[in-house]
Amino acid sequence: MSDWIWIVAGILFIVIGPLIGCILAGIDRKIAARMQSRKGPPVLQPWYDVKKFLAKEQVTPNKVQDFYVMVFLLFTIATGVLFFTGQDLLLIIFTLTLSETFLVLAAYSSGSIYAQIGAQRELYVAMAYEPIILLMAICYYLETGSFSVADIAESGSMAFVPLLGVFLAFLFGLTMKLRKSPFDLSLSHHAHQDIVRGMATEFSGRTYASLEIAHWYESIMLLGMMALFFADGTWAGAVVGIIIALLAWILETWIDNGFARMKWQTALKSGWVVGLILGVGNVAVLLLI
Repeated sequence: MSDWIWIVAGILFIVIGPLIGCILAGIDRKIAARMQSRKGPPVLQPWYDVKKFLAKEQVTPNKVQDFYVMVFLLFTIATGVLFFTGQDLLLIIFTLTLSETFLVLAAYSSGSIYAQIGAQRELYVAMAYEPIILLMAICYYLETGSFSVADIAESGSMAFVPLLGVFLAFLFGLTMKLRKSPFDLSLSHHAHQDIVRGMATEFSGRTYASLEIAHWYESIMLLGMMALFFADGTWAGAVVGIIIALLAWILETWIDNGFARMKWQTALKSGWVVGLILGVGNVAVLLLI
């Protein structure tokens, strides 16, 4: 693809990304309600919630917390822009991890024991899925000879088949990264969290709205990573990737409402086991062939 297409993709992510993420969050709620035999809220309910938060009075334990959440939002947007403009995958992973660090710092700075427990659990879950994402980047390099998202997307063949193991591992890690049950240990999106609201216990007003908008951006970026497995430099490959990513989103919604939350110890062990078997196994296969 031409350079201008990648530039347009980055601009579209900034402008349209939160809109699509908001709609996907609304569909998530709708599907969850149907699974529980309820009508559920309207699809645009996440936007109504954010609009309400933006109009509320800002109550915060300290200004540092608001700063950290804003930086989390900015780095999340930067991560998506780097990805959709076809930049280096290792840089994207580093920026994604850095954004997560600022969210954890925001929770710790609040002084709330509930937020701090949520921050600790977020770090445990991050230790489980971060190796999977790194193994994904390694497999892409072994298959295409490059860490560049643009080079991977324009390689001429779908990476899905040779990277099937790491694809399944990434799908497993996606449940963790989206904070879906059974891995919603730190920041549950539903009213069944045993530590109040986890990391966001002390967030309110514009700060909480910024957190939700960041999650919309993050969801689109992660689904873009899912679609990359099917990119082959053609529009047909892009369409297939988008369809698979949307199906993965529906699957995550079903998992979220069909499984009970597990302990952080189990989450950490399961992430490492899946990463070791599928991720490292895929690396070994690529090295042998």
